[in-house]
Amino acid sequence: MALNYIFVGFFVIAFVIAFLKFILTGDVQTFKAITEGMLEMAKVAVMDIALPLTGVMAFFLGILNVGEKAGIINALARFIGPFFNKLFPEVPKDHPANGQMIMNFSANFLGLDNAATPFGLKAMQSLQELNPSKDTASNAQIMFLVLHTSGLQIIPLSIIAQRAILGAESPSDVFIPCVVGTYITTVVSMLITAAWQRINLFNRTVMLGLGSITTIIALILWYLSSLPKEQIETVSIFVGNSVLLGVVAGFLFWGMYRKVNVFETFIEGAKAGFTTSVTIIPYLVGLLVAISAFRACGAMDYLIDGLKWMFALTGMNTDFTDALPVALMKPLSGSGARALMIDAMKEFGPDSFIGRLVCIFQGSADTTLYIVALYFGSVGIKNTRYAIVAGLIADLIGVLAGIWLGYLFFH
Repeated sequence: MALNYIFVGFFVIAFVIAFLKFILTGDVQTFKAITEGMLEMAKVAVMDIALPLTGVMAFFLGILNVGEKAGIINALARFIGPFFNKLFPEVPKDHPANGQMIMNFSANFLGLDNAATPFGLKAMQSLQELNPSKDTASNAQIMFLVLHTSGLQIIPLSIIAQRAILGAESPSDVFIPCVVGTYITTVVSMLITAAWQRINLFNRTVMLGLGSITTIIALILWYLSSLPKEQIETVSIFVGNSVLLGVVAGFLFWGMYRKVNVFETFIEGAKAGFTTSVTIIPYLVGLLVAISAFRACGAMDYLIDGLKWMFALTGMNTDFTDALPVALMKPLSGSGARALMIDAMKEFGPDSFIGRLVCIFQGSADTTLYIVALYFGSVGIKNTRYAIVAGLIADLIGVLAGIWLGYLFFH
């Protein structure tokens, strides 16, 4: 199983590197750095990630439960059913999982990470109910997870905000490359996973759906590109948060209209959110501590130096190599990639080629290994099959697309 090898491999690599440093140079600080990093990350996984997530999970799963009882989720499932039935042939057209997945994708699209995670975990649980082998990921679960890890988002607001803090002349100049990059990653994720599952996507329903989505994204980008940067951020904040509040109010109002006992239904769903949050803690602790050990031993630095050396041998333009730490860290840790992005902008300048390229990398994908541990851990999946490989291939395509976009827009 992929997670098993990754988990063990990170610790083995950390120990071997620390041991070699001690034997060759007498360095004892690496052992200390690894140990302190492991203990700190174990605390972060529980106190800074799992516990705050508990409250968000409880609230949004309570709201989602009201929506299900009021019939909203089933209505969404029927609306999106024809398109999703081609991507998820194992899922019935009117199954609630379709509505829950569209809620997850929509929240991601609007940059509402706090809402996207509860919706996504609920969708994974619904897909697990259809899964005939409970400890092995189904095709539908893998397709959903790989699409989720592509991180499709219309406005990378946090990246724009960080660029503004660091004094970028035009903080929003990266938003079109970021959106194009993540859209490429999403489409490639879909194609790769469909090929793996032998799903034929070249049919009228899928082509019409992808064409409509592409047109909508293009129109939104065209409209936003005509606005001053301050208005882009204002529009993003207003639309994202107003849609989220509208969903909450709409679900509750429709529940009342359909004579659902709204508060009791909310409490019932909220209890499930608490249970789910407790379930995922061991998975988060295990994977995040392993990643911390891998980073603290210096393995990531050695990997990046090796890649720079290899690219230099080819004679190609290697200006992009200083941005590779963000690209390589992104599948492992969102916070780690963000820290590296900020460091790169501070070192090279937010308006430099590297300063912009790291932002494209940060905005073009999501944290694949973290999401695998979170989502599959929430339903007890042990055999991830090809989910990680498909996700990482899509991440690689996203990196290559990011490099191309960086050179196209800013080099």
